[in-house]
Order: sequence, then structure tokens, then C-alpha cells
Amino acid sequence: MSGLIEFFNRGGWTMWGLLFAALIGIAYIIERLITFSRARVNPKKFTGDLIRAFDKGGVESALTYCKHNQSPVARILESALEKYAKYGKKKDVLEEAMSVSADTELAFLDRGMLILAAVANISPLIGFLGTVSGMIRAFDAIALAGTVEPTLVASGISEALITTATGLTIAIPVAAFHVYFTQRINNYTKLMEEASTMLVEKLMEA
Repeated sequence: MSGLIEFFNRGGWTMWGLLFAALIGIAYIIERLITFSRARVNPKKFTGDLIRAFDKGGVESALTYCKHNQSPVARILESALEKYAKYGKKKDVLEEAMSVSADTELAFLDRGMLILAAVANISPLIGFLGTVSGMIRAFDAIALAGTVEPTLVASGISEALITTATGLTIAIPVAAFHVYFTQRINNYTKLMEEASTMLVEKLMEA
């Protein structure tokens, strides 16, 4: 632990900015992982089971099946079933209800992605700022001494290297998680669109 504190102190004042960025990145990654655990249900499989529940017990059975599931696709399809129970076979009404619900659910899935992108982009910049600060210190030490002594510039160069390495160490995993989450959102969106189409077609045939 003392080694980490010493390493942190050697990095200079920009390490506080990097620590803040790291904490934000970790917090949002954990929050996103929890959110995506809710969306682990396969939309197409869920819709297939929902249609079987509809065939067996009608719209009330299908609504009950949706209410017992907390996934985004359940909320979207539930909105269509509620409109179907109220208005019957009106395709435009069903599609509009699912569209509104999908906007809400997908916005929830997309929440925090801009923050992760910002952390991934800003962390290296903070690290480079620390690099500049460290090099300024090194050259100031040379100017004051009037000669190049390794011991005089070592701390400045150390600060420069530490902040750059720390910034990249934060940015790389955060950027990787951002790509992973983006891919999950894109795949889930496509599957939800297919699931919505399946349900509407079934309701129109009922």
C-alpha cells in the first residue's frame, strides 16, 4: 500500500485528476454491468415464450408473463399487449406504443456511455499534461543548476513517465468496456426490433 502511495505522490498533482477519472470509470463500468445483467434475456426466445403464453391463455396470460420479467424487452412488449387489450388489432397503435417504450428502455441502456467515452479520451490528456508538467520541472532544475545532472532532473522525468503510463492504463480498459457495451446495445436493439415484429404479426393474426 505504501508503494502505491509513493507512486501516486511521485506522479505529481495531475495524479489527482487521473484518480478522479479512474473512480468515475470504475463506477460507470460497474453500473453498466449491473444494468446489462437485467437485459440478459434473449429477446427472440422471450417473445417465443410470450407468444406461447398468449396462445394458451390469451392477452391476460401474456401480460402476466411480461410483468414477471424485469428485462427491457418485457417492458416494450408489455406496452403493445396493453394497447392490444384496450384497442384490439390496430397495428399503428401497437407499433407506436412499442416505439415510445423502446426509446425509454434503450435510453436506459445507453445511459453513461458518454461518460465512459469521456473518461477514455480525457485520461490520456491528463497524463500528457502531467508529462508536460514533469518536463517543465526537469528543465527548471537544469536552468537553476546551470548543468545537466541526472539527479536534478530525475524527479521531473519520473513524474512525466508516471502520469503518461497512468493515463493510458486508465484509458485502455475503459475504452475496451465502452466498445463492449456499445456492441451489446447494438445487438440488443436489433433483437428487440425482431421481437417486436414477431409479436405484432402474432397479434394481427389472432
